[in-house]
Amino acid sequence: MEAVTEKTTIVLFSGELDKAIAAFIIANGAAAYDHEVTIFFTFWGLNALRKDEAIHTKKGLLEKAFGWMMPRGPQKLGLSKMNFGGMGPKMIKHVMKKHNALSLPQLIELAQEQGVKLVGCTMTMDLLGLQREELIDDIQLAGVAGYLGDATDAKVNLFI
Repeated sequence: MEAVTEKTTIVLFSGELDKAIAAFIIANGAAAYDHEVTIFFTFWGLNALRKDEAIHTKKGLLEKAFGWMMPRGPQKLGLSKMNFGGMGPKMIKHVMKKHNALSLPQLIELAQEQGVKLVGCTMTMDLLGLQREELIDDIQLAGVAGYLGDATDAKVNLFI
């Protein structure tokens, strides 16, 4: 009898630090248990995949405005509660470091090392004017059909 690979999918819709950390902790835990894991990043969740530095691309005014207003990368995400004008994320990062917990960038790197499939939503990228060059390396791009293909076979499907 052949062993069946368990599958887990996560839709990361939120662009908030605490929710992104939770998604990556779950993804890394599932990968450690030999699950095939997909995280599908849509709308504000795509901000976790943005590169920290500004990437110059050809965009219209509206797309540039979205780029300016959205946080650039995992280090710039705010908290869902108790953001306190940017002090909340600094506090939670301090507490995480004190307890030797991995930071969001480290969790992303670990997920990539474990083979977690990181998928950026192409429709959202079009809507928000994000281009491939603005996102971190080693991710895939797909539409909702790509996500549904993974989710159909998964026993665990989460929306964060």
